[in-house]
Amino acid sequence: MVDRGGSVVQLMKAMGLSPETVERVSQLWGKSAARNGGRRHLLLGHLLDTAAVAELMWDQFLSPAFRQRLDEISGGRGRLWFMWVCGIHDCGKACPAFQAVDAVEAASVLSAGLNWGRLPTDRRKMWRHDVAGAALLKPRLIAEWGSEEAVGWVWPLVAGHHGTFPSVRGIVPPHREVQGRGPAWAEAQRAVVDVFTRAVGFADLADVRPVGALKKAEQLALSGLIVMADWIASGGRMGRGLADAGLVSFDEAQRCMEEWWAGLRLRGGWRGLPLPQTQLAPLTDRLGVIPRASQRELVERAWSIPVPGLLIAEAPMGEGKTKAALAAAEVLAARFGLDGVFVAMPTQATSDPMYEQVLQWVRTFDPELESQVALLHGRRRFSAWWRAIWEGKPRPDSDSDDSDSDGCGCERGEADLGTAGGYDDFGAIDEDADYGMAPAEPLTGGGSSSQADGPAHWFLDNKRGLLTAFAVGTVDHLLHAATRTRHVMLRFAGLAQKVVIIDEVHAADVYMRQFLVEALRWLGQARVPVVLLSATLPPAQRQLFVDSYLSGVLGRADVHEPAPEPTGYPCVTVAYGVGGRAVAETSREAVQSWREPMPVELAWLPDTEVSGARVAEAARDAVADGGVALVVVNQVARAQAIYAELREADFHGQLHLLHARLCAAHRADRTAECLRLMGPQAGADRPERMVVIATQLAEQSFDVDADVLITDLAPADLLLQRIGRLHRHSGTRRPEVHSVPRVLVTGVAAGRDGVPRFLGASEAIYGRWSLLRAAALVEESAGPLSAAADPHPAHARPGKGWSIPADVPALVYRAYDGDEICPPDWHEAEAWEHCQAKELKRQEKAEEFLLCRQREWAFPTLEGLHYAGSRAATQEQLDAVVRDGDPTIEVVIVHRVPGGYRAYDGTWLGVHGEVDDDEATDRLMGGTVRLPARLTSAAEAELRPLPGWMDRPWLKYRRALVLEGDGTALLRADRVSYDNVLGLVVVRE
Repeated sequence: MVDRGGSVVQLMKAMGLSPETVERVSQLWGKSAARNGGRRHLLLGHLLDTAAVAELMWDQFLSPAFRQRLDEISGGRGRLWFMWVCGIHDCGKACPAFQAVDAVEAASVLSAGLNWGRLPTDRRKMWRHDVAGAALLKPRLIAEWGSEEAVGWVWPLVAGHHGTFPSVRGIVPPHREVQGRGPAWAEAQRAVVDVFTRAVGFADLADVRPVGALKKAEQLALSGLIVMADWIASGGRMGRGLADAGLVSFDEAQRCMEEWWAGLRLRGGWRGLPLPQTQLAPLTDRLGVIPRASQRELVERAWSIPVPGLLIAEAPMGEGKTKAALAAAEVLAARFGLDGVFVAMPTQATSDPMYEQVLQWVRTFDPELESQVALLHGRRRFSAWWRAIWEGKPRPDSDSDDSDSDGCGCERGEADLGTAGGYDDFGAIDEDADYGMAPAEPLTGGGSSSQADGPAHWFLDNKRGLLTAFAVGTVDHLLHAATRTRHVMLRFAGLAQKVVIIDEVHAADVYMRQFLVEALRWLGQARVPVVLLSATLPPAQRQLFVDSYLSGVLGRADVHEPAPEPTGYPCVTVAYGVGGRAVAETSREAVQSWREPMPVELAWLPDTEVSGARVAEAARDAVADGGVALVVVNQVARAQAIYAELREADFHGQLHLLHARLCAAHRADRTAECLRLMGPQAGADRPERMVVIATQLAEQSFDVDADVLITDLAPADLLLQRIGRLHRHSGTRRPEVHSVPRVLVTGVAAGRDGVPRFLGASEAIYGRWSLLRAAALVEESAGPLSAAADPHPAHARPGKGWSIPADVPALVYRAYDGDEICPPDWHEAEAWEHCQAKELKRQEKAEEFLLCRQREWAFPTLEGLHYAGSRAATQEQLDAVVRDGDPTIEVVIVHRVPGGYRAYDGTWLGVHGEVDDDEATDRLMGGTVRLPARLTSAAEAELRPLPGWMDRPWLKYRRALVLEGDGTALLRADRVSYDNVLGLVVVRE
């Protein structure tokens, strides 16, 4: 061990290095003055800064489980080893290829006697310092560690710190670009590694050798933590670098980085969660619920599982699965040393209420932890709670003007360290920008301050969100962590220290499922507990998820461990690996649902017209004597038409329209209003007569209670999800006519030959085979579709109906098993073949972007992980990677008026669209709307941000849809307008 207090110059002299070598190493730069706020920073200074950040991360950020693994592979010296592996990442900057990049900085290096010949001027051909570091370090580690296995998993950590992992062939450099000319370079490069290694506390490089190896998924997480340490250290030196090696020491690095870390407010989550006092305390004490049998079962399985594993909870809609999952997460985190939770939701709309629920839950551990809960999706700006916590806005439950705040999240008089010295800590660091990383959009208000319990805005970059201790967001964030994209390791590092909960897991289609399966493999290998929730999970999917997780645990791609059939419904399936073998179990005995089986009447309402006139008539008739009807259709234009029909017919009652082509503000307001009127707390606010027309937004995680449901036909599991909105809450008062829940199934009609004819949009979305099977199951209850010709279908005599939730497992099983259930003349086999061919193509398309090829899953290191390059450079491209279908884009609606522009709500924007403050920006962005896919090409070619948006971070990359004086815009052959009630309206010219 050495005295860390001395400077690196003193250390080099103590190590017996020649004066020439001391001088040369003292001139090697790590951050140029031109890109570091005007202050040069030496290479050894940056390495020590990163090690100092790593030490802080060990103490205040890493989970107990990850610290334990690092201790295991380092012989009990995990803290020191983590500091070393984080700091050594930039040793490759000690090469001509990097030192020659900046002519000003290169002058002092040349004058010290480190020369180089002619180097490539094309940066695409220039040897990168991340790969150079691996090329320099690998032979030294082999020589001094004497273990190819140990070296084999460590060198990719250095080579991959800029976001991609090259193959071993990729680190064979042009000799002169790494070694330079003569022995001087070799001596300097050796000295950089040795001096840094001694400065952090190891005796020499041989002393660093690990005694074991991390699994590949753990290596990926460690790589992300190295990137995190590098980025934080780079930010901490902006404008205050050290150009004098006599001032560079580990002690100085610690002081500087501690100050920076405190200003950024970085921290982990629980940082060591104690075990709950009783088995059910996480439910009864933490969440304040009287446990239902299904909730008890999930929590008890979290207690009994011997090692981290996969838990799949299947229970009826409204059973309380998410609360049970949070309680189980507390148990799993406490037992296995995890430090937070990520809750993955199917959509942005379902993420917002879950964010509020997780906020309430986290506060029960420590009120200060609410500032560590992130909402991860592109429209989080419209969440009042997110704005309150992360931007310092007034809280939704407070009437205070928050007069002590400047409106930007900073208390008056406090320094904004997050943007001090012109440093943008939300974007790429300097060398990342050279490698094609687009800068992230910073928050318009709110910076870091010294207040320890404030939110850490550093996490808000779209690559860093999962590093926050507690996060709620769309499932895309989980899927992104399974893609072969740059900086995937940052996303995975966040997941690897948490319990992961995936709600509505059945919502992933066959394309998205490929990424979900890949993510489960990596999470299984990283020993991350995962909780999957579903009301309607086909058995084949349950088995697929079990096998995927276990393949990660066992490190093989061909694992198949049959999961026993559930003994009842609700049920819990668990999967884990112990002693090198796979285990899959289900609930030992039937679990009783909290609600008694509910008979649901089904009847046909034949209609395949987009106009939806018959549906509108049925909805009006259904609530003629009072009640609340929910209409769920599969097409925005159809929803708009049904609403228009009812409005023009002077419907007497409340009428609401909810779909995906409403602007952000309207959609948020209407969702909140529907929840207020139909949610569990509606009470006296529940209207006497109301119709809500919605698209698939109302299909899941939409906690409303309808008296009658009119729904377009959908696959059976999704149809059951929609039925889950019926008679959902106990104690709801309803008219006598609605004492029994009733479903009218539309969007389908009988053709001349009796074969179902589907709404075109439905078949395009779901495919013919799944719709045919759903129709066959409905026919068993509602009678033949061909006989459903009653002109007043709302009063049609129903069939025997379904019993919900008792019939759910059998219906889902029959919808997806191999037995034919359709009449022969429906040609089910042909539809099945077409479905299989289409799904195979979608699977093959997804495989192009998966993080790891199946045949390489068992490879022990990250070497060559990015074998085909790094896909998806932008966030829009990344979103397109994990969601199949034609790409879509969002635009911001503005109106051109005499003298300038106005926002969708009339807010004046200025001559060029200028926005003066955050409040005006909020109102403007409330007009954000997603265009249909067929308009994407035209929008990309024709729409741009307004000139006045260039200095507004939230706006400068947003395309404006400028509506002219007549309220329309022409995008090639389509006339586009926005109606404040109907939403976006597109008409072909």
